[in-house]
Amino acid sequence: MPIDINAILNETRGKNFELYEEHVNPVFVKVLRTLGFNRSWVRGEGAYLWDEAGTRYLDFLTNWGVFNFGRRHPAIRGALQQVLDSDFPGWVGFDAPPLAAALARELVKRMPPGLDTVYFSNSGTEAIEAAIKFARGYTGRPSTVHLAKAFHGLTMGALSLNGEPSFRRGFEPMLPSSSEVKLGDLAGLETRLALGDVAALVLEPIQGKGVNIASSEYLLGAQELCRKYGTLMIYDEIQSGMGRSGRFLASQWVEGLRPDIVCLSKALSGGYIPVGATITRRAVYDSVYDTMHRAIVHASTFGMGNMAMAAGLASLAVLDDENLVERANILGDRFRSGIEAMVPRFEFLKGVRQRGLMIAIEFGPPESMSLKAAWSMVNKMDENLFAQAIVLPLLDDHHILTQVAGHAMPIIKILPPLNISDADVDWFLEALEDVLVKLHKFPGPAWEVLKKLGSHALTAKRREGRAATT
Repeated sequence: MPIDINAILNETRGKNFELYEEHVNPVFVKVLRTLGFNRSWVRGEGAYLWDEAGTRYLDFLTNWGVFNFGRRHPAIRGALQQVLDSDFPGWVGFDAPPLAAALARELVKRMPPGLDTVYFSNSGTEAIEAAIKFARGYTGRPSTVHLAKAFHGLTMGALSLNGEPSFRRGFEPMLPSSSEVKLGDLAGLETRLALGDVAALVLEPIQGKGVNIASSEYLLGAQELCRKYGTLMIYDEIQSGMGRSGRFLASQWVEGLRPDIVCLSKALSGGYIPVGATITRRAVYDSVYDTMHRAIVHASTFGMGNMAMAAGLASLAVLDDENLVERANILGDRFRSGIEAMVPRFEFLKGVRQRGLMIAIEFGPPESMSLKAAWSMVNKMDENLFAQAIVLPLLDDHHILTQVAGHAMPIIKILPPLNISDADVDWFLEALEDVLVKLHKFPGPAWEVLKKLGSHALTAKRREGRAATT
């Protein structure tokens, strides 16, 4: 009997959190329930999600930037349907897949000069793993350098480049000779590169954790140092690429940057089929695949599948056909000007960082005594807590999905689809204003919610402390 997916969805609806808790990840279910994110989603279309009550939500989380084109984009779905309806074989093994060749050609067209060869994988972290191996193979060196607050994935090699200790705890030791420097610190970078053992500097031109935008001066200076010391530059554009920043690559905002390797994923999938891409120079590629005996020395069983390649090709076509790179700049300006206009009115609101539709809204300590006391109280309970005073009412009261920008950061990051409407921008700005008005009333409902969350956080910390001593 053929499986009935709709029947399974109907049978598990309302039970999904209990089943997930029992068989997958009970701790994550606890997080979802604590934050009020335990919604049962039943439909997704474009920039919107619907819950089982029929309420429409604006999705500005987009699974951390996967849905640049919204959900169920008809052109991408149509391309995938063509593959499903075709009898053309995939994953032959010993083969040169034509759709992979076509997608590689299209990606190369959009790259900085010199990047002409593509390796396909199944995710962003796999794209980074390939880049690390390529850099080692080309340079013959063992070490890498990454930036503080960096995020490049959670497989072992990528984790070694992670700038957040909480992700690494329990999995040490990392890859040997992996070093961290601060964003903007060219002197520190040169000190490390001068040792002569660094294969690659790996960086995000816009860091996903915090939306920290690397300056032109730093990026060009880092490039000069890498050239001086024979170190490759790997640009992680997994979140900032595919038009997200208002250029195809965020690094293309800076004239003269010539990375040796670029990594893409997330939105390249079209929101359907996972795919990663590592794009490099032919000389780097040839140093790895240097003989016929080593023609598949780095490979992936499920790489270059027809569905993934079709999703990538369709995503690039949508990006061009709908002029979404320019649209990201127009909408980003609308967000930035709207948020900046609120800054003088609200003590907690400190500013906005924005490139295209990669946006961070930053909060900080207020001036008035009563609000200072509230700020101190919340941060004493848990330094991750304050941002939830924005996230939760946006979700509960205004039906907008957002999340914090990183660990212990009073920053909300939004990653809207690139094809949202002006009305969607206004929906968010009006909601943010309403949340801020209520947050600046102390005591008030928002602070009661925070106290409750803080109590949960303190209880969890105590349990972790007891577990660590037993």
